[in-house]
Amino acid sequence: MKGTEIREMTAQEIAERIQQLQEERFRLRFRAATQQLENPTLLRTIRRDIARLKTVQRARDQKEGR
Repeated sequence: MKGTEIREMTAQEIAERIQQLQEERFRLRFRAATQQLENPTLLRTIRRDIARLKTVQRARDQKEGR
């Protein structure tokens, strides 16, 4: 997920996407503890996507004065 894609999303879409990625990350971490993952770099990718989403979300909140 790229920064330009994230900036085009609404605040509600960003919050929903963060929730989805956090759930997916939890499932992957649980699966990684019990068995080998097909794509272990997916955990890193998801973690970075969450960080990008939260960064844009926080910048918008600060801009609005929250």
